[in-house]
Amino acid sequence: MTMTEIGAAYDSRAAEYIDLFGTIDQLAERDRETITTWRDTTSGRLLDAGCGPGLWSQELTTGGVRDVVGLDASAEFVAAARARHPDVSFQRADLAALPLEDRALGGILAWCSIIHTPPADLPAILGEFARVLTPGGSALVGFFDGEPGEAFDHAVHTAYYWSAEALGDLLTPHGFVVEQASARQDPGARRRQGDLVARLVA
Repeated sequence: MTMTEIGAAYDSRAAEYIDLFGTIDQLAERDRETITTWRDTTSGRLLDAGCGPGLWSQELTTGGVRDVVGLDASAEFVAAARARHPDVSFQRADLAALPLEDRALGGILAWCSIIHTPPADLPAILGEFARVLTPGGSALVGFFDGEPGEAFDHAVHTAYYWSAEALGDLLTPHGFVVEQASARQDPGARRRQGDLVARLVA
């Protein structure tokens, strides 16, 4: 599964996705609280990795003047994000080959953007996160909580469960330390959702 294939899968359903999840108000309040709390404790340029139509990118710019860049594999999502949020820079890109300089960022938001990545391919993405973060920078990662690496059917394409412990084991070789993690099952939700904050210390 390449990022090109994932992008094409989302391109085919972009309009449907935007209709369902195109604004902040359509998403869980707990997600917004988690992301804004992280934003307000993170300095420097921020990356929305797997930005979709840009709703979280826009949220990252609030609460002060912030330099935010959004990257996604879907051309349709990038076009929609540019039209909706002209004050943010958006680009089509592969998360395993970020078009950013070393040490360019203070923080990375990867909110459910690694769920389609096969387990064997995930270390390359986490390595890129480490490359572009400044020492002391942090990453907020959202995922579906379950048996690590187990595949499940997703409306767009095959996805994979993770746990905070398993992701921590993958992050550690790249110089990250997991500072906090949580998981929850929202009423009516089919799956548990997890998130973690990891800081680059090396």
